[in-house]
Amino acid sequence: MAHTVALGIDIGGSGIKGAPVDLRTGEFLQPRLKIATPAESTPAAVAAIVDQIADEFTDDLPKDAPIGVTIPGVVQHGVVRTAANIDKSWIDAEGEKIFSDALGRKCLLVNDADAAGVAEQRYGAAKGQQGLVILTTLGTGIGIALLHNGVLIPNCELGHMELNGHDAETRAASSVKDKEGLKYDEWAAERLQPYYKRLEDLLWPDLFVVGGGVSRKHEKFLPLLKLRTPIIPAALENQAGIVGAAALAAD
Repeated sequence: MAHTVALGIDIGGSGIKGAPVDLRTGEFLQPRLKIATPAESTPAAVAAIVDQIADEFTDDLPKDAPIGVTIPGVVQHGVVRTAANIDKSWIDAEGEKIFSDALGRKCLLVNDADAAGVAEQRYGAAKGQQGLVILTTLGTGIGIALLHNGVLIPNCELGHMELNGHDAETRAASSVKDKEGLKYDEWAAERLQPYYKRLEDLLWPDLFVVGGGVSRKHEKFLPLLKLRTPIIPAALENQAGIVGAAALAAD
């Protein structure tokens, strides 16, 4: 029997958020709970908060409801291989086992951008899109999700693609725009245009979806990009990680 409800928990550099998700619609069944990420975001400290969030909802969920957790890092067979914006002690930690032990039940651990991409493909801006969809999250860094005909190709790190001698996210992330005081037209022309042009020349996607907090102001920069690939804002905003984690856990 297919699951209709799952719990999604999204670990970020500043906050850890969770909510139960209706898998038929991608909507939250209860208001999300957010707790600040601990200053020392070690596996033990983060797992304790994930357990706290899960405890808030599990009494109201079916006992077999899947649980999905995102983390800002590459996840390979349940092991965290990189640690962006969380404590470096996560590197090579058995993250999926750590969370499953803390929760007392099996959960799925996924990369945060991958979760967001799945959410947008199933419920959001890319719903029904065939071919290759590339979701990019423009934030502190650049997260990437690749989906081909709805199938996730995990752990794509093209936010770190070399661009003009630099790691792309150190030039094109929205945090860099803010730090350097770039206007939207400068950011679009000097940083985003070459980045997205390089992506489309290498991968020939059918659609770009742009997420991250800055996507709320998409009208200030997306129309300035000159690409052959359609490029549109994400629809689910900061719900995408929770929704995608829940959906992937149910798979």
